[in-house]
Amino acid sequence: MSRREEIIVGLDVGSSAIRTVIAQRSNRKDSKPIILGVGTALSLGIRRGIVVDVEETVRSIATSVELAEKAAGVPVEHAYVSIGGNHIASQISKGVVVVSRVDGEISEEDVSRVIEAAQAVSLPNNREMIHIIPCTFNIDDQDKIKDPVGMNGTRLEVEALIIEGASPFIKNLSKCVHQAGIDIDEFVFSPLASAKSVLSKKQKELGVVMVDIGSGTTEMSIFEDNSILSAAALPIGAGHITNDIAIGLRVSVETAEKIKLEYGTALPEEVNKKDKINLSEISDEEELVSRRYVAEIIKARLVEIFSMVDKKLKEVDRSGMLPAGVVLTGGGAKLPGIIDVAKETLRLPVQIGFPTELSGIVDKVDDPSFATAIGLVMWETDEENFFSNSKNHGLLNKFGLRGVEGKIKKVFKTFLP
Repeated sequence: MSRREEIIVGLDVGSSAIRTVIAQRSNRKDSKPIILGVGTALSLGIRRGIVVDVEETVRSIATSVELAEKAAGVPVEHAYVSIGGNHIASQISKGVVVVSRVDGEISEEDVSRVIEAAQAVSLPNNREMIHIIPCTFNIDDQDKIKDPVGMNGTRLEVEALIIEGASPFIKNLSKCVHQAGIDIDEFVFSPLASAKSVLSKKQKELGVVMVDIGSGTTEMSIFEDNSILSAAALPIGAGHITNDIAIGLRVSVETAEKIKLEYGTALPEEVNKKDKINLSEISDEEELVSRRYVAEIIKARLVEIFSMVDKKLKEVDRSGMLPAGVVLTGGGAKLPGIIDVAKETLRLPVQIGFPTELSGIVDKVDDPSFATAIGLVMWETDEENFFSNSKNHGLLNKFGLRGVEGKIKKVFKTFLP
């Protein structure tokens, strides 16, 4: 295998920044990719995960990729690309088939057929499937089976999570990536990629919710018993905190962002009422503003975000009931005091998630904001992969599911990122 064939690229297209990570497959078994190069550029054409300006988006993607190429010393031709935005939705679907073999032994073909049956859901013309994730299998009266291949029965059933998105938004993002000179290996829903890089198998076994706080949206995925229960995108992110500060203090958005990053905290009770922020130190404005007031604005918006997360947890009866708690990623996770607000609102243990078990230039990506980009480069190399609706891969092309038939049994070890 040539060095070019060993290269994997993750392209995280966010609302505030576009991050490119170039990695090399490791020759050692069970080891993670080696990080070779990283590139970050401002995202000027994306709002809330949706392309609003094609030319600006193409330029931002190209800039990010070029910076990563210079750092890695290798060209980028194709990449795993993140997709997000509040147009993403998920639903549970079930499929049932009769076991084909006379002796009743379940084969990989039976599993393929039952997943195909689960995919046969009616979607509106303007929506399309991004992932279909088998969560659990039932054989006759036996339920909660992870790997049915080789077992015996007459009736095989699967419960799968389907993640779908709006076709126009998907096509616009695809157009931008291609115009930047990059072929798309696969679109991956952002919180699934992030979960792959920050969550441990133990956390996914116990029960955990991963919350990725981006600029325009907050995206989440819920896991329990090594299965995914739900995934969602919420229409509020860290950028809304900046906008609230701008409105509350009557300052520009640029000044509000500086205030948030340099003086922001989510714990107003820990800020002295007399503490002031001198705007002349960070802008052209001559004014003193209350730091506690800024903290109150930040906390109010974070409480709203986590209340929306809790609402999603209630939909799957897991509110306050996940032993491994909450793992926060994304640029918004770095706000001081955010852990305390999340604990108070969600009534769960909370921690910040960092990409783990990496090698190479790890200092460049040791940050919650790189969780998605790192998860993208781990997407292909990890044996515990999902089925996805990617037309670029060979297995089960008749219904667009990703994978390799010879590895299908390995997939069933864990259906998690």
